[in-house]
Amino acid sequence: MNTSAHSEFGKIKSVFIKKVATAFVDDTHVESNWAALNYLGKPIMQIAIDEYATFEKILSDHGAELLYFPQDVTVNMDSVYCRDASIATNKGMIICNMGKAGRANEPAAQQKAFEANGIPVLGMIHAPGTVEGGDVAWLDEHTLAVGHTYRTNENGIAQLAALLAPLNVTVLTVSMPHYKGPSDVFHLMSVLSPVDANLAVVYSPLIPIVFRNELIARGYQLVEVPEEEFDSMGCNVLALAPRVCLMVKGNPKTKAGLEKAGCKVIEYQGAEISVKGGGGPTCLTRPINRY
Repeated sequence: MNTSAHSEFGKIKSVFIKKVATAFVDDTHVESNWAALNYLGKPIMQIAIDEYATFEKILSDHGAELLYFPQDVTVNMDSVYCRDASIATNKGMIICNMGKAGRANEPAAQQKAFEANGIPVLGMIHAPGTVEGGDVAWLDEHTLAVGHTYRTNENGIAQLAALLAPLNVTVLTVSMPHYKGPSDVFHLMSVLSPVDANLAVVYSPLIPIVFRNELIARGYQLVEVPEEEFDSMGCNVLALAPRVCLMVKGNPKTKAGLEKAGCKVIEYQGAEISVKGGGGPTCLTRPINRY
């Protein structure tokens, strides 16, 4: 069976994660860092550990090979949101350069883990360029949508496009709105989650018209997230396989929309590990290969 890194919706074959106990370390560490990292509230350590154990089991139960980023004293709590520091391609990993200063050490820490697991590195994004993995989404095998945000800049997008051109991949730049400004966690995947080759979950009020029309032109059916479910991460949906969706509990309208579109929806409690830090299931995972 062929595998590809160029997909957001194929069945996950292998995925890196970072356990919350490894990222949050202990209650003292959480107490010292959550406010400076702009969390909505202080995560409760034991509940976070329990939530994460359930999340991890769901991934395992759906056949994913789980690989783990180790504890690293150079990084902080946000390293639990491990999608952001790298991008998987069919020729190896692209090591990002973070737009959030408090996360600057995460790409190098991930690179060490990839190399330790025999996973090649295709290239790196260098300053002044910035790219965060939450700003990129595969629309198909040869098209990568990249949000131009406060975390991913023009220089970084140009570097990314140059790295991907030999792989016959086109980068589609999506100019994102200001929304809540530079301090907010606002990525392309805050408003877009492809869950099959022709199905995506979207929050249209914050999607540029040109890009929304592009999705429709490509044949995507759009599951619209209502305004009241945006902050509760209704738009952050991880495809475990085509139309097999994992999402944070508490978004019943979005769940119903997915089910109407023929999806199986699995939910997890994410108050501590997702909502407070602004990172849903896509953020908590760095898929490497999908079937």
